[in-house]
Amino acid sequence: QVQLVESGGGLVQPGGSLRLSCVASGSSSDYHSIGWFRQAPGSQREAVSTIRRSVGSTYYADSVKGRFTITLDNDKNTLYLQMNSLKPEDTAVYYCATDTVGGSYVYNQEDLRGFDRWGRGTQVTVFA
Repeated sequence: QVQLVESGGGLVQPGGSLRLSCVASGSSSDYHSIGWFRQAPGSQREAVSTIRRSVGSTYYADSVKGRFTITLDNDKNTLYLQMNSLKPEDTAVYYCATDTVGGSYVYNQEDLRGFDRWGRGTQVTVFA
């Protein structure tokens, strides 16, 4: 089974940068899609950015386009999220998730229902 461990969260001022990492145990062939999601207090979990490995397509939420970049290092089985120009509204717990059963082919690339394995999350706080 794929296990996911996120790191890289922290406190940062508006305009600052952070890079999140997610190490996936097991083989990269064990999952179809992988991505980052976030959940702010009192809000639903939402997709930030995902990669559908079979076609190499990426998804970005409109709120992060141009500021965040997702990359997947297959050799290291590590997913990254480079976050630049951070805003207070980016404050949330960020989760890494994978689709190990093909569910992401049934739903849109940003749909949480397509992801079945989740990490514990890492807190990102952007404050002035």
